[in-house]
Amino acid sequence: MSPQVAGILQLTALIAALALAYRPLGDYMAKVYSSEKHYAPEKWIYKAIGANPAAEMRWPAYLRAVLAFSAVSVLFLYLLQRIQGSLPGSLGFSSIDPDQAFNTAASFVANTNWQSYYGEQAMGHVVQTGGLAVQNFLSAAVGMAVAVALVRGFARSRTGELGNFWADLVRGTVRILVPISVIGAIVLVACGAIQNFSGIHQVGQFMGGTQEWNGGAVASQEAIKELGTNGGGYFNANSAHPFENPNPLSNLFEIFLILLIPFALTRTFGRMVGSLRQGYAILGAMAVIWIGFTALMMWTEFAHRGPAFEIAGGAMEGKENRFGIAGSSIFAVATTLTSTGAVNSFHSSYTGFGGGITMLGMQLGEIAPGGVGSGLYGMLIMAVIAVFLAGLMVGRTPEYLGKKIGTRQIKLAACYILVTPALVLGFTAVAMALPTPADSMTNSGAHGFSEILYAYTSGANNNGSAFAGLNADTQWFNTTIGIAMLLGRFVPMVFVLALAGSLAEQKPVPETAGTLRTDKPLYAGLLVGTILIITGLTYFPALALGPLAEGLAS
Repeated sequence: MSPQVAGILQLTALIAALALAYRPLGDYMAKVYSSEKHYAPEKWIYKAIGANPAAEMRWPAYLRAVLAFSAVSVLFLYLLQRIQGSLPGSLGFSSIDPDQAFNTAASFVANTNWQSYYGEQAMGHVVQTGGLAVQNFLSAAVGMAVAVALVRGFARSRTGELGNFWADLVRGTVRILVPISVIGAIVLVACGAIQNFSGIHQVGQFMGGTQEWNGGAVASQEAIKELGTNGGGYFNANSAHPFENPNPLSNLFEIFLILLIPFALTRTFGRMVGSLRQGYAILGAMAVIWIGFTALMMWTEFAHRGPAFEIAGGAMEGKENRFGIAGSSIFAVATTLTSTGAVNSFHSSYTGFGGGITMLGMQLGEIAPGGVGSGLYGMLIMAVIAVFLAGLMVGRTPEYLGKKIGTRQIKLAACYILVTPALVLGFTAVAMALPTPADSMTNSGAHGFSEILYAYTSGANNNGSAFAGLNADTQWFNTTIGIAMLLGRFVPMVFVLALAGSLAEQKPVPETAGTLRTDKPLYAGLLVGTILIITGLTYFPALALGPLAEGLAS
């Protein structure tokens, strides 16, 4: 069987698995967020934090709860790293330096999981499991809560109430993320991933020195790392490490976990707004972009240019032999079109165009299908803009799901899509203009510029993957990328929740013969075109200086 055919079969199996899980999981999540019942463990949590889960919140209160909880999470994770040296189970590792502790705390709370350290050489068991793994659950649950609040904004009318953040946070964690993660961890252990609390072991000589391996609760962290579209690996090699991702079966299962909730949330959206066809339209737009990017990535990496590529069967540099080009390409697209950031190969070693595809996937806003929660609300923002553009073309007031898209709504949507490009392009320009950040580049020319551009694209879009050629463990990059991660995560949430509140206050607009049908393939195509045009106009000059220039020169 040729590698190309094997890749097509893997992609087909993945699509089939996602299709089987789509309906039951989407409906289940809709019931979770619509239920008025509270389970006993949830009541204990509410009592412990002093929250009233039945109290409805308007968008300012919902936002304050999101920001307050996230601020406390950053502080807790920062302090946990700073006192690691005195904690049991630290494996002899010292406390983390202040700039790196800030970067890591911001990263995991912002669902970015950017790592400027070697996990197996820096973090002990307590920080890994009690700090980083916990935030993998909580940051994902925060994103899902904000997405559900926006969906309620579309579904409700004549009220500014969007639900209760604490109830959404706890339910998302207890009823959705934890059960699926337990099953996922068991599957990964069965595939060969490790799960223990062992110390550091010397395993023999390697390149003239002693090689050391340490164990850890890897399978359990790996499951929520992928399911919650987090991406932070237990080991520096991330999902290319055999302890995290042992074989092709585990590789395909991890990709399935990455895409599972973001795709299923479109059915949750359709169920909660009372129109499954609206959910299918959003799903169709997501699927077209994802499949298109995957096909393009496999084509660029399988293309034979020169004897080395012909012998290897494609661009195998930086890729694991046990996954091959197909498994690596599918994983790379899945992780950069979502906010996962996990890697099973090294994107810096991809062809010029292949590296550009990973970068462009993040620059789309990670909405196809995007991160857990953030992908859905990002796509709904783009849906609002697409409706607005359609209204301009036909000369009538734009409407979406029975809500008028007026001046306030389009301003909030525009502010949302401007935040991350401003962060990415602004920080990249400053880093390239200053002498010190450029010293961290491994390469010069177009590829070196791509390293910087990729780093800030990954940080501001809360992805977390790296081009693997940049020394980001410096005060400049730890600080600026940390700031980009926090602003890129929480500033857009301000506009999302404000938009949700303004929509919930409206009364429904009756559908007429002139109303744009947003549940049809025509609208889904318009939505895809809007996304590609906006992203292209925003990032094309920067991409032309980096991956496009490199690809054309190769």
